Amino acid sequence: MRRDWHDIWGGAAMAGIGAAVAFYAAGQYDFGTLRRMGPGFFPTVLGVLLAGLGLLIALPAWRRAGEARPFAAREALAVLAAIALFGLGLQRLGLIPTTAAAVLTASLPAPRGGVLWRVVLAAVITALTWLVFKQGLQMTMPLWPRL
Repeated sequence: MRRDWHDIWGGAAMAGIGAAVAFYAAGQYDFGTLRRMGPGFFPTVLGVLLAGLGLLIALPAWRRAGEARPFAAREALAVLAAIALFGLGLQRLGLIPTTAAAVLTASLPAPRGGVLWRVVLAAVITALTWLVFKQGLQMTMPLWPRL
């Protein structure tokens, strides 16, 4: 029987990364309580959730047949470039332009053509990022480039 190796390896990678994050955060940061969450609470919980989701993907794939699919190199490169752009540009360029540029970069290999939907997507995700991280969580990060 041919197994669904794409989902097995993808789920295993998710589970491994989630477990590593959870173990690292639990060992390095104070977890706190539900009333007074410490700096390790969120990464530990998110790591456990990611590991659980990875297992939910990988374990059923072990029992089902899969089909060979080509590796999506363009898509993977675009997502990795967007992550690198965001990580390297946040402090220098600010939250607003960096988020918009990362979304536009990640959407480049999308099969749907056109620029308008990409610009709308970048604007909506940038607004949500600003709303959650700057307004809601009140994180101290520059919004615009430092001159």
